[in-house]
Amino acid sequence: MGDVDPCIVPAVEATADDIAAMEIRGAATIADAAAAALATQADRSAAESPAAFRRQLRAAARTLYETRPTAVSLPNALRYVLRGMDGETVADLRASTIARAETFRHDLERAQETLGEIGANRLRDGDVVLTHCHSTDALACIEAALEAGKEVEAIVKETRPRKQGHITARRLRERGVPVTLIVDSAARRYLDGADHVLVGADSIAADGSVINKIGTSGLAVNARERGVPVMVAAQTIKLHPDTMTGHTVEIELRDEREVLSDEDRATIAGGGGEDGDESTEDDELRVDNPAFDVTPARYVDAIVTERGQFPPESIVTLMRELFGETTDEPWAV
Repeated sequence: MGDVDPCIVPAVEATADDIAAMEIRGAATIADAAAAALATQADRSAAESPAAFRRQLRAAARTLYETRPTAVSLPNALRYVLRGMDGETVADLRASTIARAETFRHDLERAQETLGEIGANRLRDGDVVLTHCHSTDALACIEAALEAGKEVEAIVKETRPRKQGHITARRLRERGVPVTLIVDSAARRYLDGADHVLVGADSIAADGSVINKIGTSGLAVNARERGVPVMVAAQTIKLHPDTMTGHTVEIELRDEREVLSDEDRATIAGGGGEDGDESTEDDELRVDNPAFDVTPARYVDAIVTERGQFPPESIVTLMRELFGETTDEPWAV
């Protein structure tokens, strides 16, 4: 993680490292972990003054924020907890921060269950859903449908390069759902057998466009051509309020070694040199590994949240209700 404030407790640094390395993944899981980390910082802080306590909490939040620039649930969680930090003494600040984090985590846990029940209403008995990447919000919709007695089948894209689809397949099989696992490039072939495309979201912009794992936009375009509705399951922590004021969502570029190992790069570059020496680095071979893409609102049929389901073009109304017209970055103050 680079240089960190020595006053930041090790548990916060460990959480930040796990988020950056995708050991902690999924927007809701990231938000929950961030809130828990701030509570830990508050609980273990050795600050002797309110000013020092606030500085340490902001520093901890900044360390967490810098791990995943496009995981909008992360700053939303940090904003929520920091804005609940209140009091004139260190003891009061500590108690209010911990209580705020606990409230956030409790509401977050209930949000996914409520979202799942709402999303399940869109699924009929016998439906086949096609998924991309791994989303606990999307999974909640299927699980709620199963709890309601509906039978559901799934076509699961494995989602390269990290194959998060394997997680989805495993979780669905644990619930007894019949699963067909396919490579990403086979999606168009299997859309004729799907009743819904069901995906999560890393973040949602004010115009209703959806930022999600790379490959989502192509799937949505193909689904529209085939007449298969696209449902996005996303808790409100994934709304991106900064986009109301023209902020552009940053698309994270991940390590090229997720796509091409050093060994494979050497092979493509021409193999070993004399006496079996490894090839020198090929500066003309570039590997791009974008984590996300943007699906325009016109390819999305519904965005399902814990506050109801919305056509994408109306999501800005919900965003204003929850966040106002804009947000700041309290960890930078």
